[in-house]
Amino acid sequence: MRSHESAASELFATLYPRLAGWCRGLVDDDGTAHEIAAEAFARLWARWSKVEEPRGFLFVTAANLVRDHWQKLERERRAYRRATTEELVKQQLEGTADPSVRLLVQSLPERLRTPVLLHYYADLPVREVAALLARNEGTVKSDLHTARELLRAKLGGHHDRTN
Repeated sequence: MRSHESAASELFATLYPRLAGWCRGLVDDDGTAHEIAAEAFARLWARWSKVEEPRGFLFVTAANLVRDHWQKLERERRAYRRATTEELVKQQLEGTADPSVRLLVQSLPERLRTPVLLHYYADLPVREVAALLARNEGTVKSDLHTARELLRAKLGGHHDRTN
């Protein structure tokens, strides 16, 4: 048992700086890089007796954790863009909009225009819009997303606060 602790301690001392540095190059943040490297080692310790190649295990685990981190960041970016776009569209549709936005909404295909009007003008939740239109909630969400993207493209980005 003592030899396992000694080997683990030696591996940590030898490999942790290299693993954390490698992660740093991928995530561009010291804190996150150290969290990922530490988590990779924690996962190795939990499986120490079953892992044949600890170095490979650490780098594969760290790569998976980096990928998870990137996916989380992308989800956060999409959520932020969606929230800011929804707020922009909502403000534009609530009467503060210039007539061009109203015309753009009116120019949307009916399949997209109706959910936009119900959700943003009537302020109905997606669940109610779906029930009124006899569509799945996912379909309504997709239609709202498509409508926002079309409006964003037609507005040319100059109304987009994220630019």
